Amino acid sequence: MSKPRYFALIPAAGVGARLGAEVPKQYLPLAGKLMLHHAAQAFLSCAAIAHTFIVVSQDDGWIDSVFPLGTEGVTLLRCGGATRRDSVLNGLQAMQQADVPVSADDWVLVHDAARPGITSPLIEKLMAEVGDDVVGGLLALPVVDTVKRVADGKVTTVPRDGVWLAQTPQMFRHALLLRALQQNANVTDEASAVEALGLSPKLVEGHLRNSKVTLAADIALAELFLRQKT
Repeated sequence: MSKPRYFALIPAAGVGARLGAEVPKQYLPLAGKLMLHHAAQAFLSCAAIAHTFIVVSQDDGWIDSVFPLGTEGVTLLRCGGATRRDSVLNGLQAMQQADVPVSADDWVLVHDAARPGITSPLIEKLMAEVGDDVVGGLLALPVVDTVKRVADGKVTTVPRDGVWLAQTPQMFRHALLLRALQQNANVTDEASAVEALGLSPKLVEGHLRNSKVTLAADIALAELFLRQKT
């Protein structure tokens, strides 16, 4: 039996409406490079990653300036969907017919284009700690602040023991992730689709630098980490 390989899949078809920028947020400049370039470069610099696939919308007019056709180690998939789930599902299906085809037992590491602080050491940590787990796993951070819930104007405290904040990459075998997303449409990340099958992904502690850029205020924090040596 051949040894499973590791592939990166970066959905980058979103428009970043909450950020309010003139271009999709993955194309915003951060610390001298575009956000998407930072995110993808960590995988391109990781020796264990066999290939990196980036999913963009059909009419994306920015991606060719970031990763021109023929960029070594990168395949662009113009099959982005209306939601993250759709983009990842379309990407998984397209990966099977790509020039570097992905097999059922290969690992797929799905990473948000809006998490530019990912690093090769974090990717390697995820792969090492997930190992040959039968389900897979993801980077996440344990909640350290007190958590409040507001419902009908009433504020209550939520116990934070065992509460984690999901990050990416989220790493699963291609066949398992494909099945999970095909069977579960209303999910916000890959792990929740796998959980809906009754499975429990492994949580691997990530890092604050791998936070997601969603609002304008997140940009300053991302740049702070990106300007530091890793």
